[in-house]
Amino acid sequence: MIIIPAIDLKDGKCVRLFQGKFDNVKEYSSDPVAVAKKWEAAGAKLIHVVDLDGALTGELKNIESVRAIVENVSARIEFGGGLRDEAAIQKMLDLGVDRVVLGTKALEDFTFLKKCVVRHKEKIVVGIDSKDGIVYSKGWTEKGDKSALNLARNVEFIGVRNIICTDIARDGALTRPNIEFYKQLKKTVKINIIGSGGVSSLKDLVDLMAIGLSGAIAGKALYEERIDLKEAIRLCSQKE
Repeated sequence: MIIIPAIDLKDGKCVRLFQGKFDNVKEYSSDPVAVAKKWEAAGAKLIHVVDLDGALTGELKNIESVRAIVENVSARIEFGGGLRDEAAIQKMLDLGVDRVVLGTKALEDFTFLKKCVVRHKEKIVVGIDSKDGIVYSKGWTEKGDKSALNLARNVEFIGVRNIICTDIARDGALTRPNIEFYKQLKKTVKINIIGSGGVSSLKDLVDLMAIGLSGAIAGKALYEERIDLKEAIRLCSQKE
C-alpha cells in the first residue's frame, strides 16, 4: 500500500482543516515547497496536493504554489481542488501534475466525467467525500443526496480506476479511519481505493492495508509527528 502525504494549500500556505471546516484552520508552514521536499526526502513517491481555496470557490487559486512544488520535487503530484471544467484540468496537467482529483464536478456531471476518463484515462481520480455515508461537495460545504457506496459503483461503471474516499468527520481529527466503511467499500467495487481521514498511527495504516486498500493519505498525523513517514513507507512496502 502506498503512503501519500498531503499538502493542503490555503492562501499559499500549508495548512490542515479540522473536519473540513474553513473556520478551523491550523497553519503548519508558509513554504509548501519545503514541505514537499521533506516528504520526498522521507521516500514519498506521490504527494497529494489540494487547493482548499479552489475547492471552496470552484476556481484555481493556488496555482503558483503548485507550480513551485512540481518544479522542485521529482515525486509525482496528485492535485485536487477547483477543477470544474476541462480547461482547468488541462491547465494542471500541462503544469506537470501527474493526475487530477475530481470531486464536485464528478458528482454533478457523469457525462463530463466520462469524457474526461476517455481523454485522460488513469490521470483522472475521483474524490468521494462523505459524512455518515452521504457525499458532500463544494469544499465539503454542501450535502448531497447520493450515498458514497452508490457513487463509487457509478464511477467504476464509467471507467474510473482510482478513487479517494475521505470521511469528513474524521479528517484532521486523528480519530482513526472509518475501517467499517472501507470494508464495505472494498466489497462494493473492484477499483483502487485510497483511504483518507482519521489516520493517527502506524497501526491505522496497517489496518487499512489489511482491508486491501491501494493507498492511504496521511496529513495531520505527519505534521503533528505522530507518524514518521519514512517508517510508514517502509512498513507498508514490506507487507505488500
